Amino acid sequence: MPAGFGAPGSRRPINTTLQTHRKSTQRERLLSGMIAVGNRDGYAGANVSAVITQARVSRPTFYDYFTDKDDCFLAALADANERLLGEVSVTVERQAPDHATGATVEALLNFANAQPAMAHFVMSEAMAGGPRALEVRDRGIAQIEQVIEQAHESVSKASAMPDISPRMLVGGIYRLLAARLRRGEPGISGLLEDLLSWIKAYEQPASKQRWRTLELGPRIPPSPYLTDTQLGAPAALPPGRPGVSKEEVAENHRQRILLAAARLAEQKGYTATTIADITKLARVDGRAFYAAFSDKQDAFMAVHEIGVQQVMTATAGAFFSGDSWPERIWEGGRAFTGFLERNPLIAHVGFVEAYAVGPGAVQRVEDSHVAFTIFLQEGYQQQLSRTPASRLALEAIITTIFEIVYHQTRERPEPQISGLMGQLAFLAMAPFLGAAEANLIIDEKLRSAREEQPSVAP
Repeated sequence: MPAGFGAPGSRRPINTTLQTHRKSTQRERLLSGMIAVGNRDGYAGANVSAVITQARVSRPTFYDYFTDKDDCFLAALADANERLLGEVSVTVERQAPDHATGATVEALLNFANAQPAMAHFVMSEAMAGGPRALEVRDRGIAQIEQVIEQAHESVSKASAMPDISPRMLVGGIYRLLAARLRRGEPGISGLLEDLLSWIKAYEQPASKQRWRTLELGPRIPPSPYLTDTQLGAPAALPPGRPGVSKEEVAENHRQRILLAAARLAEQKGYTATTIADITKLARVDGRAFYAAFSDKQDAFMAVHEIGVQQVMTATAGAFFSGDSWPERIWEGGRAFTGFLERNPLIAHVGFVEAYAVGPGAVQRVEDSHVAFTIFLQEGYQQQLSRTPASRLALEAIITTIFEIVYHQTRERPEPQISGLMGQLAFLAMAPFLGAAEANLIIDEKLRSAREEQPSVAP
């Protein structure tokens, strides 16, 4: 008998190719299982038991590849990012360099249409996975931005390109698509024409680009229509609480719990925060917590609801004070950015942690996308000689603005959102007034801001 095939003293050969393929298949099944479970049950419900049941592998097999649930979640997210990046790279390479932004939008829609489960995981569920998942999500967007920027390196200075940050644009489209993927809407590729028309409204010659980076401009003077409402610590209860009703005590405890929850969201994130953390920081006992809230999610939902109501109230109050629509957009923006700067904890819960809080908070975020488009509706009256922006464009403007706020809030403990009023106003006004007219209005407003606060450096 030939050596190597059972001859005495020989070793039976191992088909390493077959083993490698089997391991690769098992890992892919686990990644697909994580995506399926994460999309179905959310990050909180995507435990190891659910994943191995979905993937039809054993628990020991899971731990052959991953140390824990988070390791698998991050690996699935990284794999989906890599596939999406490949789709973007191929699509951009097939088109002219000055069409790189439009080609990227096309690739995002094609990916969402062809791989809805993977796209939903990247564009929505990644936002619920805590700080490390957000890092992977943001890094994937940054890599897509690099593809666009590399293509633009060969573009002439006379070529027209959208004068908006590619990274914020991609993040905004992620948010816009996330809502549709979550609802299981068909025909996502049919959104392409409206989105391409929208980004074309921002085109300027490459030599005149000014808003593609998130360079901070002057801090805008506080809006006179902004109240001093803040999520802060309530006054301490008097010793022995003489003359203090049970209702006042309960409300004091509630406010302290809300503030503690918001602070912990910024420090640890929603997923890592426990009720014990909240009660310790709030200096209340468990009975006080459960008298006010049913669970951790209920407490965070209350913080989020307060934030949505207050920022909308602040923005609307200032918006309706303006004499013209551009003036109203500017004043509403001043109040919006000023409120978020004064309330960084609310900003963090609303723009960074909301997806982790649960379906109720996610629905409220998506509802707010639609609610904020009310401030753009009047722009249609300014478009007498231009093709009207689509309704989808209004939503895309808001989701891109939300991505900018998310980026600033996540990167900075004290976000300087008012320093980006130029970018935000350009996003809102250019599709209706045209890029040149929008810039003239913004320049006048920024000039006034510098005159009001000449000592504030950009």
